[in-house]
Amino acid sequence: MKQQLTNIWKDWRLHAIVLGIVLVTEMVGTHSFTVGPGVILLLPMLYAILIGLGLFFTPLVKDKQSKNAEPLIVLGVTLLIAKIGVIIGPALPEIIAAGPALLLQEFGNLATILVALPVAVMLGLKRESIGMTHSVAREPNVGLIMDKYGFSSPEGRGVMAIYIFGTVFGAVFMGLISGFLATWTPLDPLSFAMASGIGSGSMMAAASGSLVAAFPAMEQQILAFAGASNLLSLSTGLYMSIFIGLPLTEKLYDVMTRRKKTEAKREVKEGA
Repeated sequence: MKQQLTNIWKDWRLHAIVLGIVLVTEMVGTHSFTVGPGVILLLPMLYAILIGLGLFFTPLVKDKQSKNAEPLIVLGVTLLIAKIGVIIGPALPEIIAAGPALLLQEFGNLATILVALPVAVMLGLKRESIGMTHSVAREPNVGLIMDKYGFSSPEGRGVMAIYIFGTVFGAVFMGLISGFLATWTPLDPLSFAMASGIGSGSMMAAASGSLVAAFPAMEQQILAFAGASNLLSLSTGLYMSIFIGLPLTEKLYDVMTRRKKTEAKREVKEGA
């Protein structure tokens, strides 16, 4: 571990690339444009993700830089969580007052099953759709699917596909959609702050960053509610998936595919 940290700090190419990206994105700054009654915010974090993703496919970034950058992402998110932890303290009375909403917000994540599973089945996906739609597919959920079905199973391939997709595009999507919905709908911005805590530090940072840019006067409250929500999702999300999310997904999948199975059997009999 010590040797790995030494290699990271000596990787001048990585630090130069990161510094260059930061300087460029800060020079560009925050921009926004309206879509109907809502506003889409383009933050420096969004530019940084897109630039970094683009540089990954160039000779400028090699495998060495990619591997060395991974621990730095964890370090960056850790510092963010530490900052949010300090902010949560003074906001505890407000968080406690919103207790039922925070405790029940995990049930909102189950809506992905009701929305995404029918679409996946309609597109022709089979049991891969169970792994893809039972949750937001972060690390605990990946472990759950691997433990129950195995890495090479259709469910395992499905959850890994969403995990990779969420890792690459999740922060971009959360950063764009949170600011837009918060300015487009009449809902309280703090409800979107709670919704941004889905168990992913990077996605929460992107979503809360957009909310803070849209409602700067509520910065402390937004960060406190987002951090508390994310902490609850990390601690209860896996149990929600084990006892409710995954069984519900399997049951709905069986119901949705029963008709197709019956039709397939009928066609086989008629063909025979």
